[in-house]
Amino acid sequence: MDFTECYSDTVSSVAAAARSGCRKRVRRLIRRGFSVDGRDNRGWNALHEAAAAGSEGCVLEVVSAAGGSSPRGCGALVNSLTHEGESACYLAAQRGHLAVVRLLLSAHADINQLTNDSSCPLYAAVDGGHKEVVELLVSGGAEVDRSHTASCWTCLHQAVHKGHKDIVRILVGVCNLEALDDHKISPLFVAAQYGQQECLEILVAAGANVSAQAADLATPLMIASQEGHGACVDFLLDHGADPNVACSLEWPQLPIHAAAEFGHIGVLRRLISVTDRVCDRGDGAVSPLYLAVHGRQSRGVAALLSEGYSPDAQDCSSVLGVRSPLSLALSTSADPCSESVRLLVAAGASLSEEDWVHALATGRTELLRLILQHRRVAPREALTRSVPTHREGTCLKLQEVRALLCVALEQVRFAACWLPVLLEAGLEPSLLLQPHMFEQADGEVLNYLLEFVNWSTLSPSLKRILDRRRAESSWEPRPHLDSIPRLSHVCRLQVRCVLGPARLQSPDVVRRLPVPAPLHGFLQFRDVPEAACAHSPPSSPLSDRIQRHRRTHQHRHVL
Repeated sequence: MDFTECYSDTVSSVAAAARSGCRKRVRRLIRRGFSVDGRDNRGWNALHEAAAAGSEGCVLEVVSAAGGSSPRGCGALVNSLTHEGESACYLAAQRGHLAVVRLLLSAHADINQLTNDSSCPLYAAVDGGHKEVVELLVSGGAEVDRSHTASCWTCLHQAVHKGHKDIVRILVGVCNLEALDDHKISPLFVAAQYGQQECLEILVAAGANVSAQAADLATPLMIASQEGHGACVDFLLDHGADPNVACSLEWPQLPIHAAAEFGHIGVLRRLISVTDRVCDRGDGAVSPLYLAVHGRQSRGVAALLSEGYSPDAQDCSSVLGVRSPLSLALSTSADPCSESVRLLVAAGASLSEEDWVHALATGRTELLRLILQHRRVAPREALTRSVPTHREGTCLKLQEVRALLCVALEQVRFAACWLPVLLEAGLEPSLLLQPHMFEQADGEVLNYLLEFVNWSTLSPSLKRILDRRRAESSWEPRPHLDSIPRLSHVCRLQVRCVLGPARLQSPDVVRRLPVPAPLHGFLQFRDVPEAACAHSPPSSPLSDRIQRHRRTHQHRHVL
């Protein structure tokens, strides 16, 4: 049955008159013998209609008719319930009809009668924000700490949720301030969650606990940070809330993590100043950078990095399943050069083999160029002898170059894309003179690489691979590669070695060299045609290639 919609053909004459608030007609119908307790399809009678309409006169007529000469003799009618379990007192309180509620209480209405959904007159008045009705019911002895609704909220929970500050002021004097719902959430927690700052202040002034934790260990400060209620965050911190209390059963999540994940920059900056930095690099902890990256909050990433948080953070493989914030950024974004990736790379984030897979196992070079824009390839002597270099902090570390070469030699089929970029950036080409490269690389890629070395000095083992591939017709050298390199080429290699590839790519540096202008392009290897990308687009997603790399890669000893 539908207990919410009223069918007109089921309403009694007295109830219809009471709904309209016509006291004279109600009296006339009662005198003619019409019943006052006839019910419609919702279970409503004339008293329910009169109470809901707020008609004090009609209520008095119906109550008097039910109880004879005295309203006190009508208890059965006064406390009769609709099919939803609503009493006349509940309906009047719900709608804020103060005079009707007072009249019904004088007629012995049950002040604590529960509806089918565990509500009551006081809870209904609180929900509707009817302050005077709340005052009347509280003074009349209404039960204030009873739990209502499926989530077991008390009247104080609901008043705070709705932001009825005047009602909260009434209830804090009579209610249990630390009453908990089914998730062990207190009224103060509700105020922080929904940004009800005035209610929060009233509760704290009344003595409520600012650090009460819910069943999942979340604190009011945590939830206010998650929702971005900056004023509530400031108030809680100013009144003793601890920003370093763990708020999760899984790992030590702090309010700063919530602010970072949801991009509440003002809250994040306030929490940065008061949060223990052990969360940045500490073992067992999780840097808020991870959460900012996960939430794709690049402004949060920028804010944390600008305040000195490490772009590498700590290895969270066992907690989050990722090694670093950069690995997380690369694996969760369809754009390999997302703003978070750009910020982390620019801040000097370390690069692992899996990070290099994102840059090299693809036909696109944006990520690789982005990395090399911020991280220079150190000269050969710095890599092989650990010799300090100028602005060493901007160079790729030895282990990063090792990882780069390991992945590059595994991703030879993409070499037509990454090889020119790496050589232009200054990678020592001799590092790629490996048997695997000579065996697997496309013929034109191999020719391009040979142009950057003195091919006459190749090791016998590499020359044998070239001879075999030539016999198999899988490689055809460019005509001049069959002869001894010209002196001009040898000189070019020496200039590259002396100046360094990075400086050699600068037009200003080359123009200052005491050589004829036509040689400028030659010194920069502009005469060497790049190999075309001969590989077909990968048939498997990049994530599958990363998984395959984890299972099958081999560390090739290239340095």
